[in-house]
Amino acid sequence: MTASDPGLLVLHAVRLLGFAPTERVAARFGLDAHDTAEALEDARARGWVEWSSFGDAAGWSLTPRGKAEGERLLAAELDATGRRDLVHRTYLDFLELNGCLLRAVTDWQTRPAAGDPLAANDHQDLRWDRRTLGSLDELGIRLRPLAAVLADTLDRLDGYGTRFAAALAEVERGDRRWVDALEVDSCHTVWFQLHEDLLATLGIARGQAQP
Repeated sequence: MTASDPGLLVLHAVRLLGFAPTERVAARFGLDAHDTAEALEDARARGWVEWSSFGDAAGWSLTPRGKAEGERLLAAELDATGRRDLVHRTYLDFLELNGCLLRAVTDWQTRPAAGDPLAANDHQDLRWDRRTLGSLDELGIRLRPLAAVLADTLDRLDGYGTRFAAALAEVERGDRRWVDALEVDSCHTVWFQLHEDLLATLGIARGQAQP
């Protein structure tokens, strides 16, 4: 496995999180909070990140220049491993699973009713929910070999399979938030971050299969 430069990890964490305070940026890759704060201030001086607040929420986000710089660094890092083709094939395998994940989350959030095909799921139909959770369990199993390939390539790509499994375990304990909630490391959150990570790593725009 190849270890990433801490400065790259800070910039990449901001991209994966979308909008996050310093402590969450540091926590994403287990970085020192003080060093992360310094790296973010340096990135702000370079025009790569910006700090903003909305009501009670405040955090860092990437600028277009920051996104471009991050993708440049990620491309150089990936090319140095000599495994670009392998990671791209893994991404294509991931795309085959992505539609299944989206359907499972939609089925978790909605339950078609007479006259309303998009009625909210009140989770009273246990058979419906069990079928949906079964789909997520199967996705978790199919994700493992892909996650293993990625983890063997770059340190920063490690953990997606175990995080998805951990979210499923929380659901099985009875906490439904762990399917799709944004405030926890839910199945949907983990999957979205992995998708974004692969797109950023390969320099691919959403909806584009080839770099």
